[in-house]
Amino acid sequence: MALTRIEQRFSALKKEGRAALITFTTAGDPDYDTALDILKGLPAAGADIIELGMPFSDPMADGPAIQAASIRALKGKMTSHKTLQMVREFRKDDQTTPIILMGYYNPIYIYGVDKFLDDALDAGVDGLIIVDLPPEEDNELAIPAKAKGMACIHLATPTSNEARLDHILRNASGFLYYVSITGVTGTQEPDLGPVKTAVEMIRRQTALPVAVGFGIKTPENVRAFAEFADAVVVGSAIVNIITDNIDQEGLANPELKRRVLDFVGTLKL
Repeated sequence: MALTRIEQRFSALKKEGRAALITFTTAGDPDYDTALDILKGLPAAGADIIELGMPFSDPMADGPAIQAASIRALKGKMTSHKTLQMVREFRKDDQTTPIILMGYYNPIYIYGVDKFLDDALDAGVDGLIIVDLPPEEDNELAIPAKAKGMACIHLATPTSNEARLDHILRNASGFLYYVSITGVTGTQEPDLGPVKTAVEMIRRQTALPVAVGFGIKTPENVRAFAEFADAVVVGSAIVNIITDNIDQEGLANPELKRRVLDFVGTLKL
């Protein structure tokens, strides 16, 4: 079987001897056109893999910044169909950068699991991170996704022991996302030592690449975690720049895209 885009990217980066920079933005934030322009600019700015958030009205695992981004996108009439359309537009110019949709199960359930998977694959989506589906619910999405060739990235946390990790890994694919803190995104900084120990434990149980995310905000953070992780995820820090560059009506100022992409450039590995 041919390698997936995710596998190709991690293989290439391993040869380069560096970790992947994974960036997160919310689809439709602060508006469809601006979000699409940012999405298209991320690979050249330094993103190796892109996480695209699917707006949802109750993003319980996300901190205030990403919650606000979801609300802005939903106010702008963003939908699951429009999110997939963004990916289609991105794929017109970029056939190599992996795109992962990150979000919650409710919109997929309403869309219809099989139809969503088919439409997402057709649009050019490479994987899913659905934060409110534990491995006990793999029959709902992870197993059908794998059967169709869609990666389903699972989450491990500081409370995941070896027995729990074995359960998490059973139907995981693409890579494993290690949540480096307890709590929601963007609210505290992770402690390097315990995260490194956890990544070492995970590597003893799987050959999947390990990405570390939640609370990683600065170029220094990124480089420190990149010393031992296969990928480093930055989300809230990027979303905060969007927040700082919109007016009270939610309209983007002319510098928003440049400031986001310049910041991503400082994170480049």
